[in-house]
Amino acid sequence: MKLHFLWVGKTRDPSYRTLQENYLGRLSHFVKCEVVEVRDSAASESKLIEGNRILEKVNQSTFVCLLDVAGEQLSSHELASRIEKWQNAGLKDVSFVIGGADGVSVDVVQRANFKLSLSFLTFTHEMARVVLLEQLYRAYTIIKGYPYQK
Repeated sequence: MKLHFLWVGKTRDPSYRTLQENYLGRLSHFVKCEVVEVRDSAASESKLIEGNRILEKVNQSTFVCLLDVAGEQLSSHELASRIEKWQNAGLKDVSFVIGGADGVSVDVVQRANFKLSLSFLTFTHEMARVVLLEQLYRAYTIIKGYPYQK
């Protein structure tokens, strides 16, 4: 399986960028990973235009997991089980999508196969990226029986 991370905007804060790269490196020991950054919307652009940019980057056959405050909240062990389920179902590509500051278009929501909420709390996009990567790394250590998750 290959994990694609598709998010709007660049990680500008060097501290978050370092953490992001750290967890991507750790995660790459378990699974292939790719990050795709979609350009932020200009003030004159709508969510629809940004959504189209997101959808252009999503392969038609990929399983899309949209990060959404209204999505399903999972424990770390439940996330590990979900990933194992996806692997056992033979999914080759899973794309994790983090939208822009104003959310995502209806088209992106409709394209999602699964909606995941990291928390009821609000995170900056840069922080959400790091939390997602850390939780995926934790999920793989759970799957492999490594002690990190404790």
